[in-house]
Amino acid sequence: MAQATFEEISASDFFYRNRDIAGLTNPSRAIFVAIREIVENSLDAAESQKIPPDVYVRLSYEGEATKETQIYKLRVEDNGSGIPPRFIPSAFGQVLYGSKYKLKQARGTFGLGGKMAVLYGQITTHQPVFVTSSTGQEKIYSFKLMIDIQRNKPIILDRKVLINKDHWRGTIVEFTLEGDYLRAMPKIIEYFKQTAMVNPYANITFVDPKGRLYKFTRATTIMPESPKETMPHPYGVDVELLQRLIQITTCTNMLDFLKGHFHRVGEITAIKFLIFSNLISFSCREHGKIENDQIKWVDSRPSCPSCGKTAEYSSKNPKKLSHEEIVRLMQNLKKYKDFLPPDASCLSPLGEDLLKAGIIKELKPEYLVVHQRKPSTYAGHPFIVELAMAYGGDVPKRGTFVIYRFANKIPLLYDEASDVSYRVISVMNWRRYKVAPEMPIAIVVHICSTKVPYKTVGKEFIADRPEVRREVANALREVARQLQHFLARQEHVHMEKKRLGIFSKYLPKIAEFSTTLAQQKRLPDIDKLLKSVQKYGAEES
Repeated sequence: MAQATFEEISASDFFYRNRDIAGLTNPSRAIFVAIREIVENSLDAAESQKIPPDVYVRLSYEGEATKETQIYKLRVEDNGSGIPPRFIPSAFGQVLYGSKYKLKQARGTFGLGGKMAVLYGQITTHQPVFVTSSTGQEKIYSFKLMIDIQRNKPIILDRKVLINKDHWRGTIVEFTLEGDYLRAMPKIIEYFKQTAMVNPYANITFVDPKGRLYKFTRATTIMPESPKETMPHPYGVDVELLQRLIQITTCTNMLDFLKGHFHRVGEITAIKFLIFSNLISFSCREHGKIENDQIKWVDSRPSCPSCGKTAEYSSKNPKKLSHEEIVRLMQNLKKYKDFLPPDASCLSPLGEDLLKAGIIKELKPEYLVVHQRKPSTYAGHPFIVELAMAYGGDVPKRGTFVIYRFANKIPLLYDEASDVSYRVISVMNWRRYKVAPEMPIAIVVHICSTKVPYKTVGKEFIADRPEVRREVANALREVARQLQHFLARQEHVHMEKKRLGIFSKYLPKIAEFSTTLAQQKRLPDIDKLLKSVQKYGAEES
């Protein structure tokens, strides 16, 4: 019997062997994913500095790889924050290394996309990546890099330092990769169009291998508020996170630990939770120890039931909790019902005005209604649903609704049928709103969250979470009702025009016949009658 062998592989090696996980399933999908990931990094870098993004993308033909695939050079330039030189090698040469591991809304969530694009380029063409960046200071730093796949470390092949006379700030990434642009072209162009829709404050320029220029000009310079980093919410913790927080905390009691490491947990909430969990003890200088269930609250302070004076309290040092106590603590955090819900300061929704500006810029609809839901939560993670319905104009006519799906300002172009938004739209009773799928209607759904519930690392569709489904459905009903009113008015106007048309056609003939019948020479004035009918119709509408 053969002896089993055991070995350790690096993160780079794992994704090298399992590139499908990141969406690099075939040459056409790979070139789309590579462009998307680098562009999203550029947009994030600009937005972090509250700078309206200027992103330039050029894909140039380098040669044939096989009969079905070609070698392309991808170059992406931005005007973002730039990368300090000491971080550049690891930022592009080490998988699962990056600046996105903060608890706030960001396009990237895994620290994987940009590196996977570079890794894919390296394993298909064995060419290095060139990165040039500056934070706007006196120097520009340029690196020529490759990834040591077995050790998950960057290999610096060359490094140059240039004088930054113009105080340029931004990043330029350039590398080669194997792909099939002809098949990927519709998705890539659609990606840029939808990105321009949900980022109306961005200038995006794309030059394809045939030299065709696609330019998406910003409609506004107003940008959404930047998200703020937040702490974990009690409903979103597990035993592992609790243990990590306990290891790093400098707090010496549970009260300060809860206040210092959890989102929206103040002193009163912390004390009430510790009473609920039996992790706090109270005493009075005059009456001694007080049982937790005897505590009285006076002016929002725990007080002695006998004398009414503020009770003194003490709680255990979190570092002295046993494993069993940590498990019970985690369970009680999820059971306690009086924690405040997360606020939306860690999110950066577009807002109704910016979403309108983006849709009008790209679709030029005849009618548009936008609705933003109030913040909600799933598993302790805050999220906001923004939804719009556009009618007429340049909305494509496909015989079914055109659905645009976005998550944290990222267009989702694949696996539409698996997405929660598609499922909600599919089961909606549209007859109730006098809306038919064959109408020229586009539905835009944007979900922003600190942790979007993607089903795959490739970030292509959102899981059918009950909380997310409910918010999408409520937003959809709200905009559908407003569209129903618009369509009803349109139908009324159409009927009035038809009615006036009939009057205009037959009244002259009736007037002529009546004049002849009455043996009169002068025709009656029918203009007054038409005006009165028209005025009545206007008052009705």
